[in-house]
Amino acid sequence: MTEAANPTQTSIVLVHGAWHGAWCWSRVLPLLRSAGVDCHAVTLTGVGERAHLMAPTIDLHTHVQDVIGLVEAEELQRVVLVGHSYAGMVITGVADRLQASHPGLLAHLVYLDAALPYPGDSWSSHHSEETKQARIAASQASGGLSFPPPDASLFGLSGADRDWVNRRQTPQPFKLYQQPLPFDAERVAAVPRTFIDCTQPALATIAPSRVRVRAEPGWNVVEMATGHDPMVSEPAALSQILLDIQRRA
Repeated sequence: MTEAANPTQTSIVLVHGAWHGAWCWSRVLPLLRSAGVDCHAVTLTGVGERAHLMAPTIDLHTHVQDVIGLVEAEELQRVVLVGHSYAGMVITGVADRLQASHPGLLAHLVYLDAALPYPGDSWSSHHSEETKQARIAASQASGGLSFPPPDASLFGLSGADRDWVNRRQTPQPFKLYQQPLPFDAERVAAVPRTFIDCTQPALATIAPSRVRVRAEPGWNVVEMATGHDPMVSEPAALSQILLDIQRRA
């Protein structure tokens, strides 16, 4: 049985984006742990090693509960919560619930090149009509159950890194793509927030988030000159950014 985390320690919880799993953090976790940080990577229901659980009932609330379940099972007392890409939706939902039930548990939210919803937005809300229609069409092969991953070159990866990600990606549950996320914006904004902007190449679907964090007060913005999967392409640099946030939290 896992021992409870040191109550004085700020833990890092990593939440992957669409089509990925906890596997995508395998280059980051050893670096964080070697620095003495308690850290955990979630695999969301229906993808990664949990792909066998794919079901039409999987939605945003399922994924929010996946993260809350880990926090509760590990008895974490103070958390830097990191959400990559699609998981910006997930960590927003998690923050809304945990701020209500356990105020002070969340020390920092890190949106890693991530979706950044307003209350009532869906993941698809800020995508182009072309992207929306392409994903809807792609879901039809599974009867609307899921939609397949893109080639990892879209994330700025090439060579062995691209092949490594392509081998591991799995279809993403589709129901959550158009599902609205209600939340209390003031409650979520009460948690300190950082946006990590991956700029080379910059993924087009993240553009609205990039604009927003530079226009709104309260955001710490960090740029990385790498593609959309920095946990793969620049794990050392990403780990250092997360360690700096964790130490200040």
